[in-house]
Amino acid sequence: MEHNGGLRGWAMSGLRVLAVAGAYFAAAKLGLQQELVRGQVTPLWPPTGIALACLLLMGVRIWPGITLGAFLVNVTIGPTILAVAAISVSNTLAPLCSYLLLTSVGFRRTMNRLRDALALVFLGALTGMLVSATLGSGVLFLSGVLEPGEFWGTWSVWWTGDAMGVLVITPLLLVAARPIGLPQGVHPARYVEAAALLVSTLVVTLVATMSPVNLLYLVFPFLIWAALRFRLPGAAVCALIVTTVAIVSAAHGSGPFARHDLLLNMVSLQVFNGSAALTALLLAAIIAERNQAHRNIEQICARLIEMAVRLERGQAAAPRPSTRPGRQPPANRADSGSY
Repeated sequence: MEHNGGLRGWAMSGLRVLAVAGAYFAAAKLGLQQELVRGQVTPLWPPTGIALACLLLMGVRIWPGITLGAFLVNVTIGPTILAVAAISVSNTLAPLCSYLLLTSVGFRRTMNRLRDALALVFLGALTGMLVSATLGSGVLFLSGVLEPGEFWGTWSVWWTGDAMGVLVITPLLLVAARPIGLPQGVHPARYVEAAALLVSTLVVTLVATMSPVNLLYLVFPFLIWAALRFRLPGAAVCALIVTTVAIVSAAHGSGPFARHDLLLNMVSLQVFNGSAALTALLLAAIIAERNQAHRNIEQICARLIEMAVRLERGQAAAPRPSTRPGRQPPANRADSGSY
């Protein structure tokens, strides 16, 4: 029985690794549709967000799936097999570093605290993804794929793509993994509001990214609306819409991203997308923390009321001494002088 249980455990682990590799490969093919440098560097790299979410949900043992998926993607576009292997290692190390950084500060997958959102932004995305951007760009440079003047442009796109994959994809997957059913007793107006929010966010972002005037920051009221009314699920979805449309616009050099070079566009894109994701995630976390504090206060008040009621009932049920006028308790015979 123990032998069969061990085989079953190994089989399940193998299936998880293959599933992670498949998801990584499919997301990479989707992300490469917006490549900007040498057919393999893109401003949004969804596999990184998938890799980090899988590590947070299933543990560090699924890292071979990340490596396998990265190798299968890069082997068809990489310059040499050695460079492909090195890039695959860098694509594995980056989410692993982010995972270790997040676990070291007690990150919660529910992201219902402000510190969790801050950790995901600054440790998971901006810090951890420096590993893949630096190693990957360095490998391309040493392989002769990049000219000396192309290094920093490639590095900026690589870092932007990996960081945005974490900021946009990871929260969405963590929300989707929650064991929560359909909400009960929700007024139909809430569904209408949610649909209006998604459509409005998409339309405003499209208009802002097509206009020659920089109107990108018009999307922030909609991100605030999403976080206030729908918390992390709404904020994550709207952030995905906003950042995806902005990345497509930057990749095609349209709207506010026209007439600029690659490095300047990537800096502008990273500032905007980082600000959008930061606003959505942090505000959603603040609202969740406030609601949790409100629930805790309600529970404490309910317990205090319950204790007060019990004390009052206990005092009412306790026997009371007689206080009739003119009646004194009988004197002790020894003290009355009677023999």
